[in-house]
Amino acid sequence: MKLIIVGSSGYVGKALVRQAVSSPAITSVVGLGRRETPVPENLDDPADAAKFTSVVCDDFLNYSDDVKQKLSNADACIWLMAVTPNKSATMSGDEVRKICLEYTLAGLETISKLPRGNEAKPLRFFYVSGANTERDQTKKPWVMGSYCLMRGEVESRVLEFAKNSNGAVEACILKPGLIRDSQRGYMLINAIQNIATSFISLPIVYLNQIVATLLNQATKGIEKETLENADIARIGQEELIEREEALEN
Repeated sequence: MKLIIVGSSGYVGKALVRQAVSSPAITSVVGLGRRETPVPENLDDPADAAKFTSVVCDDFLNYSDDVKQKLSNADACIWLMAVTPNKSATMSGDEVRKICLEYTLAGLETISKLPRGNEAKPLRFFYVSGANTERDQTKKPWVMGSYCLMRGEVESRVLEFAKNSNGAVEACILKPGLIRDSQRGYMLINAIQNIATSFISLPIVYLNQIVATLLNQATKGIEKETLENADIARIGQEELIEREEALEN
């Protein structure tokens, strides 16, 4: 299968690219971003690097013909591009909304209309949002309320697009909490994060779990249209255990 990863040069994106090119179920990975995404280094099988193509897009509202051609024939798309809550405080509301909402919807519409190798199956589109987002626009969260409502609006519109696509698109929203790398980090930082996430009721999920979940759902099928943090941790852990058992056998 051919997989598009939008936001491939970011924290989750880099880890996802590395695991995606190593997956036997995936034959081609396109990393789409505002800057070049490096080819993963030190792969178990160096030949897997040939599966990866980095594509730079200058305008996420109007895709060039060259970019469209490179995105054609995809089976699934994982959309990671967004403005983080911390960074949103340094940007105008209009710019944050453009990147988070307008870019996502324009990308979904563009990719869904491109030629695909197997049009009998829907394009699987995964939008990675956040645990504390709110789709009900009448319920403003007390922490980062406007931001959470805006991300919730994106979720609703992605799902609405899929429902109105006549089966051309199957959408899944992932709502992870704080994403922590189990292989890195310091005890003091982790302790501070634990206190902060407890204060605002934000759950924690590990990087390897969300990456494993995304690849599991992209290659094996979507379990349900919204995956909460607990779902991500469960599916990801099951996938990681299955991989370990396969290696042992």
